[in-house]
Amino acid sequence: MTITLAEEIALLSLDDESGAAKDRQSAGWAVAGGLLLELVMAGRVTVADGRLSVTDTSPTGVPLLDGRLELLTTWANRGRKRRVTDWLTKDQSKAVSATIESLCARGLVVEERRKALGIFPVRRWPEADGTVERELRARLADVVLQGAEPDARTSGLIALLQGAKLHGLAFPDLPKKQVEPRMTEIASGQWAGGSLREAIRNMQAAMVVITTTVVVTTMT
Repeated sequence: MTITLAEEIALLSLDDESGAAKDRQSAGWAVAGGLLLELVMAGRVTVADGRLSVTDTSPTGVPLLDGRLELLTTWANRGRKRRVTDWLTKDQSKAVSATIESLCARGLVVEERRKALGIFPVRRWPEADGTVERELRARLADVVLQGAEPDARTSGLIALLQGAKLHGLAFPDLPKKQVEPRMTEIASGQWAGGSLREAIRNMQAAMVVITTTVVVTTMT
């Protein structure tokens, strides 16, 4: 089963048993970034100097990506070129919802609804089929811990996780210092061509700005 980068990040962020989202804000930005990166890799969007533009509006054939492409096209055509940070900020919550809905449709997680204290609605997405996540974690371990050569998609995933400081989602049982150097090496490596490399750099920079702003706002 082929899933998107955004779905992979969402799987890593959802607790298998409780279905609760971990590192909700940072993971949300990475999910939105994953969808945007997929569109860049599919040749539908380009990123340059921190701004994005839609270069091909034809469907990708992946409903999750095509939904984002339609929204992005409408947004980007409203005037001047738009910044990556603007789009990620605008799309973050909707991108997460769409991604989780896709995981439910694929049968990888199941939605549970209840009321906390009998009043407050709570939604959780516990694991329904762990096959894909186990394969994902094994692939990350081979590349980051065992030194295997990553393909472009795995490198893109690691770059997104690195940019959003989500080492703990990928390797919850290991200290950050044990995995960060290798993840940084992969994220800054020669795996991507010019335009894709620039897109990765821009999205990493955007996520650093966004997540730093969130942390500062939370602390003040």
